[in-house]
Amino acid sequence: METIALLSHTSPAAIIAYRGGVPVTAGEFLADATSLAQHLPDSRHVLNICADRYYFTVGLAACLISQRVSLLPSTHTPQVIAQLAAFAPDAFCLTDDPRCDIELPQVHYPAEFQRSMPATTSFSVPGIPTTQLAAIVFTSGSTGTPVPYKKTWGLLARCIQNGAPRLGLSDGRSHTLIGTVPGQHMYGFESTVLLALLSGNAFSAERPFYPADIAAAVKQLPQPRVLVTTPIHLRILLTSEVEFPPVDLVVSATAPLSRELAREVEEKYQTSLLEIYGSTETGQIAIRRTAETAAWRLWPGVRLSVVDDQAYAQGGHIEQLTPMCDVIEITGTEEFLLHGRTADLVNVAGKRSSFAYLNSQLNAIPGVVDGAFFLREDSTGSAGVARLGAVVVAPGLSAAALTEQLRQRIDPVFLPRPLLLVEELPRNATGKLPQQALQGFAESQMRNADPP
Repeated sequence: METIALLSHTSPAAIIAYRGGVPVTAGEFLADATSLAQHLPDSRHVLNICADRYYFTVGLAACLISQRVSLLPSTHTPQVIAQLAAFAPDAFCLTDDPRCDIELPQVHYPAEFQRSMPATTSFSVPGIPTTQLAAIVFTSGSTGTPVPYKKTWGLLARCIQNGAPRLGLSDGRSHTLIGTVPGQHMYGFESTVLLALLSGNAFSAERPFYPADIAAAVKQLPQPRVLVTTPIHLRILLTSEVEFPPVDLVVSATAPLSRELAREVEEKYQTSLLEIYGSTETGQIAIRRTAETAAWRLWPGVRLSVVDDQAYAQGGHIEQLTPMCDVIEITGTEEFLLHGRTADLVNVAGKRSSFAYLNSQLNAIPGVVDGAFFLREDSTGSAGVARLGAVVVAPGLSAAALTEQLRQRIDPVFLPRPLLLVEELPRNATGKLPQQALQGFAESQMRNADPP
């Protein structure tokens, strides 16, 4: 039976995490995970919502050691929890929040546990069978019930092992990963938790959000440092006056990143920025240095194909031919261009564009902090023409000024009506902004607007 080690750290003294700047060794981590595994309820499915990234990772490792399955939904709303309970009736919730109100049987960590074996016990890293079901991740469910995708340990581990060299994180040094995204989200799961476990690196337990908090979290950690974040966080950092400590690499995902923004980040922080491409279905499969190229480079072994405008991925860590939700153009054996999501395309008066392109033009306007186009719920007028609107965070700018700037950047048929100025957009913890949530937010803003 083929196995892949839970950790790639070869010494019990190797640093695997930092909590409040204090290092945690691989030996201590394995002792914590083994102790927790021995005391979990006799259930197979675990909803691990620990906000502390170290506690979350201990919970994940405990599940792998004891052949339990981690459930990773995109949100924890009452509706999603009810769907989760129907999907896995034996599921319990592992939480580090004493005020947790999720309606599942709860296990509180670390409050109810303590390490039952010393960290100095002989260092023996368990091997996890590659065929073992490690996690079930769920799509957002914006169009109905979230769709589950099963992830074996072999699939997850090979994805990280193939991707770490592309990121330059397999060079023998111990890199420290600081994430502004939660460990439960697929991107945070792969790029902070699994990447640390399987490439000999370390992660920060904290998940800072505001610029000052991000800078403080980075400052207390040793170099080389890697900031794992999103475009929305990068835009906020660029507009802040916070003095930022050196970072050796910035990694971004969850939304398209413009070349202009990437260049600003690299110039301001004197670093390199790499953008990751992936999906719930495929996991991470490609990378690019956005400031220099529009082309994506695939993970080793992964191959793309296009049949009747439908793109597919297979090979490497992707065990089956998997349809993709994006419009791609294959430009080489290992390279492709991304032209937006299939559901992202919009047709107005016979002219086609994409929300990704329109949003990039909107956010490139000086003074815009954040902004997004949306399709009006009453999306067709009397002539049957789709109608677009936009919500924008742009302190000091008027709707008229923004519209005039957009007029110079996009075809007039795509100009938003209305263009709503707001204080913030309803993004989720990873910076994503589903169209359904955006439409509802925009409609509520229009209903509450003062009459002209």
